[in-house]
Amino acid sequence: MKIRFPFLNKKFEEGKFKIEKGKLPYIKQDGKISEFEIWIVDGEFIRNKICEDFVNMGQHYVFDFIPKNEFWIAKEADDGEEHFYVDYLLIENRLMASGVSYDESETIAAQVEKKERNKSLVAKNLKKIKSKKSSLVKKIHKKLFREYGRLKVWIVNGELVRDFFDIYYTGGGHDKFYDFIPKNEIWIDDDIVKEERKFILLHEIHERNLMAKGMHYHKAHFSATEVEDFARQHPKKVDSLIRNELVK
Repeated sequence: MKIRFPFLNKKFEEGKFKIEKGKLPYIKQDGKISEFEIWIVDGEFIRNKICEDFVNMGQHYVFDFIPKNEFWIAKEADDGEEHFYVDYLLIENRLMASGVSYDESETIAAQVEKKERNKSLVAKNLKKIKSKKSSLVKKIHKKLFREYGRLKVWIVNGELVRDFFDIYYTGGGHDKFYDFIPKNEIWIDDDIVKEERKFILLHEIHERNLMAKGMHYHKAHFSATEVEDFARQHPKKVDSLIRNELVK
């Protein structure tokens, strides 16, 4: 999913929950770059209590609940990717602070991050199979999570997806949006902890159903975000919500 319109939890938006340093979602400070503190935060907590759209990283001009002098990186993110995220956030933040649009800022930041990823050891080891999509997909597939008839749900190596296909890939995705995902497949990033996978799955199935009917991605994504947010607030209903989506 590509973040466009951060979806705030209603209780947080109404001021019933406030962010305090030293308490969740803060976990630990992981250094500093220029005037920015780099914080490791609890991504699952943020998605449940503050904003469902926060996945691997964020900065103030995309998520205004993040202080201006902080960069947040989710603890779920793979070790070894942090420096990619910091590079991205630093560029995106600087550009947006100077008045550059979100679209242009993320494009420029993404180009820099992509160059850095291409230099990574993981990328170098797999360059020989990059031209063969089927071979690369086999490397990306980690575990078959669920199978619903022809629809297969895979836990995938999110770092490899970002290295070779789309650096915006976070959380989950499906074949109706990403052309590199094989037909009748949904992918869930291995950064997502086990306790959250059903919520991501619900989001992706709902969004995929709507796009299969011709709905534009942005509308389908917003609808899926609402459904996911409801499920996070009522976790006992997530299984029945998934079953309902599968029969549509």
